[in-house]
Amino acid sequence: MSFALYVMTQKGHAVLEGILARLPAGAIRMVITARDPHIQNDFYEEIHATCQNAGVQIVDKNAAQAIRSDYALAISWRWMIRGIPNLIVLHDSLLPRYRGFAPLPSALINGEGEVGVSAIFATGDYDTGDIIGQRRLKVTYPIKIQQVIQGLIPLYVSVAGDVCSSLAAGIDLPRQKQDDSQATYSLWRDDLDYEIDWSWDAERVKRFIDAVSYPYLGARTQLNQEPVLILDAMPEGDVRIENRTPGKVIFMRDGQPTVVCGTGLIRITQITTLDGEPLLPLKHFRTRFGASRLRTD
Repeated sequence: MSFALYVMTQKGHAVLEGILARLPAGAIRMVITARDPHIQNDFYEEIHATCQNAGVQIVDKNAAQAIRSDYALAISWRWMIRGIPNLIVLHDSLLPRYRGFAPLPSALINGEGEVGVSAIFATGDYDTGDIIGQRRLKVTYPIKIQQVIQGLIPLYVSVAGDVCSSLAAGIDLPRQKQDDSQATYSLWRDDLDYEIDWSWDAERVKRFIDAVSYPYLGARTQLNQEPVLILDAMPEGDVRIENRTPGKVIFMRDGQPTVVCGTGLIRITQITTLDGEPLLPLKHFRTRFGASRLRTD
C-alpha cells in the first residue's frame, strides 16, 4: 500500500512525521507541498527537510509530476485537487459545518465552543464527501489561534494515522454521509479579510484579532489612514455614547487607547507598524482607527 501526501503548514508537517513513524519505510511514495504567503511560518522548509531525511520524493505543487500511489491524503491544502483517485481530505472543521476555506479562523471569529478535524472521501464538490472519522476539541475564549492549532495537531496525527494504518492493513474505511441540511460554508480569504471591522461588537473584534494572529499575518486597520497591526487587545465595559462612532478613541490610559466598537469598547494593548515597530504608548488622544472609506465587502 502506497500513499501520496499533499501537505502544508505545521499541521501537514506533523501528519507527515506521524505517518512516517507509523508506517513501513517506502509507504509514502511522494509528498507534494507549496508555500503559503498568508502565514508567517508555512513550514515549507521543515516539510522539505523531513522528506529529505526520510528519503521521500518531494515536489512542488506547480511542478508537473504524475502521482502514482494507491491513495492520496490532503492536509492543510488550499486548492482543489482534481483527477486524483482515492483521495482523502483532512478538513479543518467538524463537517458539514464550515465547508470551504480557512474554516478554523472563521469558527474562532464566530466564537464556536468546539472545533475539530474531519477525514472525508474527496468528491467533485469540495468538502461534501462521506465522513471517515472526526476528532473534536473544546475551545474557551479568549484564545489565540496558535494555541488552538497546537491542540488540533495531535488530532490530525491521530485520524490520519488511523486512516493510513487501516488502509495498509486492508481494512475498509467507515463512511457516513453528511447531512447537507446542516451544511455551512466558509469563504476564501484575501488581504482585505485581515481588516478589523470596528462596527462589530468588542468581543467579536477581540476574537478576530486572536483568530488571525500568528501564524497568520495579523489583524490590520488604519491608524489615521496609515496601515498598522493590532496584535492584542482586551474588551472593556461599555459606556453610553451619544454620538457613537466606531473606531474613535474614547479613553487613553497609560498610552493605551480604548476604541469604540459597534457595541462595547476595546483597549488596544499591542500595536505595531507593518514592519513590527511598536506604536505604544500612543501619543495623540484624538485618534481614529479604521479605513478612510466605508467597507462594502
